[in-house]
Amino acid sequence: MTAPEDLAPSAIYRHPSDSLFGRVLPRLLHAPRWTRLRRALSRRWPMPMLASDVRDVVYVSWWVDVRHAPPPPPGHHYVVHEGRTPYTILSYRHGHFGPRAAGPLRALMPSPRQSNWRWYLRRDDAPQGAPVVLFDRNVMDQLAFVAGARAFSDAMQPHLSTRFEHVVRADGGGHTLIEGGQGSAPGLHLQWRAAEGPAADAWTAAFGGHPDLLRFLTCQDEAIARTCDQRWASTRIDLPVDITQLQPLQLQGEPNCPRLQAMGVDLAEGLALRLPAVPFRVVSERLL
Repeated sequence: MTAPEDLAPSAIYRHPSDSLFGRVLPRLLHAPRWTRLRRALSRRWPMPMLASDVRDVVYVSWWVDVRHAPPPPPGHHYVVHEGRTPYTILSYRHGHFGPRAAGPLRALMPSPRQSNWRWYLRRDDAPQGAPVVLFDRNVMDQLAFVAGARAFSDAMQPHLSTRFEHVVRADGGGHTLIEGGQGSAPGLHLQWRAAEGPAADAWTAAFGGHPDLLRFLTCQDEAIARTCDQRWASTRIDLPVDITQLQPLQLQGEPNCPRLQAMGVDLAEGLALRLPAVPFRVVSERLL
């Protein structure tokens, strides 16, 4: 087996098309002089708090052999059970994502689709504390948000999809479809239906019970990302998930995710949950 990848190369942006614009944009987004200037300015003027009324959040989680996990940031370790570690893809629709200070004017902001792919860590000095998520991949469907995030953030470095469908029907069923074209966005196709009952025993046993499992998978206040220039960035978030609102789902059809399948994951064994809505806030960001 090859050594686990460093996440820095996967943070590099590649545009979905090979047009002149598609070749020039990555150079602008990865310009070292701008990155140094932005980081210097952020030490004096921190980023504004961002807000979104997120809806139709679908979490799908799998167990992955921990040998496939990338090196964790210093001071952190993976959550491991019987040689495997959890990995979650959550996809959702933003609700007017923009500066919180805009107040009612935030209603004028767009509502992009987003998909976060993440591992779970704990701090070495708090091994029983709340998990910290480590971003593996991030995808958005609107170029303005992708470019804006990459230009002004180290912790959020999304890739642009050529096609992004995230549909949750009234009966609880739905699907997520992500295509990256020639770009750097990973591919994904999941279908699900509403399900009955709690999660499988294999999951609940690893976390000491169903409520603890739900809190572990959905309740975080920090996310860490690897930057293109091999730094670590941390963002603090406010995500008040009410675990009693989580609804079980059952995967259907033939799931497809080349990223996870390359790590030997049986996609049909995914644990799926839906959260109808939750307010989301990006509180702060810093380099570790």
